[in-house]
Amino acid sequence: MQTTLPILSGLLGLLFLCGCATTRTPLPTVDKVDIDRFMGDWYVIAGLFTPFEKEVHNAVETYERKDDGSIATTFRYRKGGFDGPIKTFHPTGFIYDEETKAEWRMQFIWPFKAAYLVIYLDDDYQHTAIGVPSRKYLWIMSRDWNVPEDDMARILRRVEELGYATNKIEYVPHQWPE
Repeated sequence: MQTTLPILSGLLGLLFLCGCATTRTPLPTVDKVDIDRFMGDWYVIAGLFTPFEKEVHNAVETYERKDDGSIATTFRYRKGGFDGPIKTFHPTGFIYDEETKAEWRMQFIWPFKAAYLVIYLDDDYQHTAIGVPSRKYLWIMSRDWNVPEDDMARILRRVEELGYATNKIEYVPHQWPE
């Protein structure tokens, strides 16, 4: 089982890269990200996912800034159900746009890096949406696993304005102790 994890990570990274190429209008990012405020746990609420992210439950993405400026990332979830096996990936994020810090490159397997764009971020750093230039993949995340309907509606309106097919968005089931 452990020998398949590097292979799956590599395939996930390659799929992510394939979804990043685009000939459409460039996907705008938010104006500015306070990278220290952005660090920490984000519950993955919904999105347009890679094939490896199907049937995920209790998905959480965690960011931690390293001394060299890169972002240690941990993506963990349960596969297939709330009692399914825990899966974990550890890509590394690199801030690509030093001015806004809203454009990163995510590396699942060396030497490939894929665009990772912060396309929505509320003022309180409670909700965010991450996209790729092709608009093939999207991750809507929150600091809380239970997102109020009006907040979710606001995020969905914004990503739809940016060209995402919101009718294809899938939701991640979450079940956490209160």
